Amino acid sequence: MSNIRSIDMMFLDDVFEMGGGYVLNFSDRTFAQFFAEELNIDIDDPIYARNGGSKAKRLRCFLQTVDKATVARTLNALWVYREALRQRSEQADKIPNAHGRLLSLLNRLEGRPENSQAPSQDPVPAFDRQKLAQIKSNLLAMTSLEAHARGYAFEKFLCDLFDTYGLAAQEPFRLKGEQIDGSFQFGNETYLVEAKWHGKPIGVAELHTFHGKIEQKAAWTRGLFVSNSGFTEDGLAAFGRGKRVTCMDGYDLYETLNREIPLNHVLERKVRRAAETGSPFVRVRDLFPH
Repeated sequence: MSNIRSIDMMFLDDVFEMGGGYVLNFSDRTFAQFFAEELNIDIDDPIYARNGGSKAKRLRCFLQTVDKATVARTLNALWVYREALRQRSEQADKIPNAHGRLLSLLNRLEGRPENSQAPSQDPVPAFDRQKLAQIKSNLLAMTSLEAHARGYAFEKFLCDLFDTYGLAAQEPFRLKGEQIDGSFQFGNETYLVEAKWHGKPIGVAELHTFHGKIEQKAAWTRGLFVSNSGFTEDGLAAFGRGKRVTCMDGYDLYETLNREIPLNHVLERKVRRAAETGSPFVRVRDLFPH
């Protein structure tokens, strides 16, 4: 079975500007140099010129020929190069949700779960726009509900969101007033979840209480605090750095869905940034700038 479906290739053609045989701003020399330096690959090997010798035709053939792990490495490297070009020219991205769509494609290539369905022999869609649109609609609709109904709706929203990205809860999310508790497995670590939909941003007291729960568990346990109304700046500052808690707010949830960024990539970026800076809360729009 081919690594890249026709619809994927159409997307990649647009992202990497492969019209007319070109790829981004590469010349033949810099194209070969990029593959040699970044990937240790000879893109000029005749095996990749079976369908023609242009840079675009060689890249398409290459992506259809090599293993999926190499395809993923290549697309990642090309994306980094593309973004460096775009930021240097200060141009807005003309392709809607380009990064989120690329990350969803990488999910499939790397064999990560995309949805809650059992594996099959058929290709898994890179992303299910209809399902994501429904989940986003459910998030927006919650603002008009009464507190009790909103709590149950938030519980279902979180279940759907985690299941969609293969992060099925270890324990079902449980509603307690306007607070939802649960846990999920991500990588080799177990995450406890505390989710609240309050009118006011979360302060330091709630953060310390949740962190206290984490510290009572095994050393590899981490926490995800989801607060639709966000967190106070004073509370985050008083909470301090170097904790085992990662935070998301309502705008993070909306950005994740609206830009079609897989939740696992959001969590990976948040955890990495927390490890680098010690900060428990970095916004999705700062982790994935347009």
